[in-house]
This record gives sequence, C-alpha cells and structure tokens, in this order.
Amino acid sequence: MRSHLLLTVSLLGTTTAYTDIRHKRFMIKNIDPIVHPGLYKSHMHSFFGSDAVTKDLPTTAQLQQGCPSGENPNDLSVYWIPTLYYVRGENDYVEVNPGMFSTYYENIDKAEIPYPQDFFAVAGNASAKTQADANENFTGLTWWCENGPEDRQSRNRALMPRVTCSGNIQTILRFPDCVQPTNIKNYAYSANNGNRCPSNMKRIPQLRFSVRYNVRSLIPQGWNGTPPLKLACGNIGEGYCFHGDFINGWFDDAQKNLLKATSRNTWVRVDGARGQGKAGNGGCQTRDGDPNGGTSDYLKSLGMM
Repeated sequence: MRSHLLLTVSLLGTTTAYTDIRHKRFMIKNIDPIVHPGLYKSHMHSFFGSDAVTKDLPTTAQLQQGCPSGENPNDLSVYWIPTLYYVRGENDYVEVNPGMFSTYYENIDKAEIPYPQDFFAVAGNASAKTQADANENFTGLTWWCENGPEDRQSRNRALMPRVTCSGNIQTILRFPDCVQPTNIKNYAYSANNGNRCPSNMKRIPQLRFSVRYNVRSLIPQGWNGTPPLKLACGNIGEGYCFHGDFINGWFDDAQKNLLKATSRNTWVRVDGARGQGKAGNGGCQTRDGDPNGGTSDYLKSLGMM
C-alpha cells in the first residue's frame, strides 16, 4: 500500500512544462468511434473539441475541418468522457454538464516527438469496478471535492466523495505518454516502464483531463455516504469506470510550438497560424454532425446497447 501511495504522489507531483485548454461540451451521444466505430451502441459520452466527429473513426485531417469547442483555434482534437448523471429517482436521470473541462499537456520537456497524424488513445478502464481496476498508478484517476471537505484518506480514491462537496466535485485522468511511431495503435505509459518509454517507442506530451462538476446546484440537500451520482459506464456513487478518449487534431505548426513549452515552472500559451492560444473558435457554431443518428437520451441508449 505504501509503495502504491508513494507512486501516486510521485505521479501527481511530476508536472513540469505544461499548457492547458478549456473546452465547452458540444454534444452528448451514445457513440464511441474508437471502441465501437460505426455503431450506436456505446454508453453515453460527453464530447469536447472538434465537432467533426460521428460514430465513424475520423482522421486528423477530417477533425481539422470541424469547429472547435475549445479556446485554442489550433487544436481541432476531439475528446470525450462518460456522461455523469444525478439520479433523482427511479428511472430519473439528470445530466450533470461539466462546469469546466480542461485538457492539460504536461511533461513537454520530456517529449521526443509530437502527436502523430491520426493518433488516438484511450485512458482509464470503462469496465472498472474496483480501485485496482482503475490503475491509479498510471492514470492518476482520483475524485475529490475541489474546495473540501477532504475524505480521500478514508475511501478508495477512485470512488466519488462520501461527503457533500462545498463546491465542485473534480476528477483527473492521465493519458499514455509513449507511442510506437511505426504503429501508432501501440502506446503505453512511461510510468509502467521505470519512467521511460519502451525501446520501440517515443515519448509524447502527456495529456491530462481535469473535469469539474457543479453538483451543489442539482443536489442542494447534499449527501452523506454514497452520492446520488452515476457515470453512464458504472454504478451509483462509483467513479472507477471514468475514462477518456482522445483523437489528435492539432495542426502541425502549433504542435511545433507546443514542443517548445519546455519551461519547468511556467504555463505557456500555444499559438499557431490560426490564432493565439486563447483566441477562441472564431465564432463558428459547433453542432452534431449526425443529428439523426444515435440518441442523447440515457434510458433510450440502454436499449440500444
């Protein structure tokens, strides 16, 4: 247990060079183009980034034709997570829209190459039912109350807080940071290999999701014990199955600037030919590229799986 905690603390404390981008959610739908390409049979996901995503697995070039929901016009990547619901009653599920969804790019000073074209990755375990399944050693997955109270020392860290949060409930998730350039479907965590990439792989910037949910407005009465919250992939009050998906949509010129963000202590804005890194999306309107396919209704999605 002690070695597990030490490794976790080490992972959470190794952020050096980094940048971050905030995104608005533009769609919820029962699709997952990485895990279930071409099908409407996934549990419900919330989507951020390029709106040029449908049930079919997109290429980097296709994503770059979309409209971004994020603040950096040079990042047309797409990101998604399982949708969170407030369980108000039997068969009564209220979507909890993230108050803030941020993508952090960290440990850039260790990166050897930028993200390859068409690279995609999945972090976390959508089938996880225990703390061990969540692989916190590598993913960093943990839930907590952003402004307290703190109860992580008395519960499994990938469980949702057992006390009413005074503010947002927050979770983080880290992505693999090694990839085989000749086979981009082969990726791994350097933390699983002595903080080095396997010999046939190269280091890439490490992506981290940070998600904040304002549940107090939905649950003003709070909770004591298991919270009335449910991820689309899991059971009430659990957070083990939280996971994330990413498909690279960065433009090459901006990725070159991303790799220059090597200060160990300073946040760096990543600019590119399409604008400075906090310029917004230029006024384009994000939309569902397949409005007649799939569903955004949680109960209906269960019948389609």
